[in-house]
Amino acid sequence: MDNYEKLHSGKVYDPSDESIMKEQLKCLDKLYDFNMTRPSELDKRMKLLQSMFAEIGENCYIEPPFYSNWGGRHVHFGKNVYANFNLTLVDDTHIYVGDYTLFGPNVTVATAGHPVLPELREKGYQFNMPVHIGTNCWIGAGAIICPGVKIGDNSVIGAGSVVTKDVPSNVVAVGNPCRVMREIGQADREYYFRDLKINYEDLK
Repeated sequence: MDNYEKLHSGKVYDPSDESIMKEQLKCLDKLYDFNMTRPSELDKRMKLLQSMFAEIGENCYIEPPFYSNWGGRHVHFGKNVYANFNLTLVDDTHIYVGDYTLFGPNVTVATAGHPVLPELREKGYQFNMPVHIGTNCWIGAGAIICPGVKIGDNSVIGAGSVVTKDVPSNVVAVGNPCRVMREIGQADREYYFRDLKINYEDLK
């Protein structure tokens, strides 16, 4: 198994390998082009994302600037995914994001890690673990999602959280480290923010 094949294996490898860097630079050129688009060039942005990502569904939108180790090459977006400014996807291996998921500003999703052993780190070794984010999630501003994490459908990750472990479906989870605060329930059907009630008539 060569270093390029090790990207998706979970094994420790050398990311400075020439074959890896050559492919990575091609992806980063496309990422540069995306970030240089004008706000009015929405069609151009979408075409670029379709060429950059492993998969990207209909009606997805990423607000530049967008940062990514591989320019989205290992990223799989469903449909209707929205990402605000400064989304960082450390996509050295695969990142999966379900339909209707929202990313606040300054969110980081990382798949890459480095060994704790100093002797391995000083040689630049790395390993990658995939991240799975479910359908209809909301990842709050400034959240950090660490390698290997899975977040279940419909869950909300509070702003500034550091997600080091899996989060189940249908919960609100916050903090550093991120912990489940509560389940999403009946009160959420009545109130959208603190004591402000949802007016379903206005939403028709």
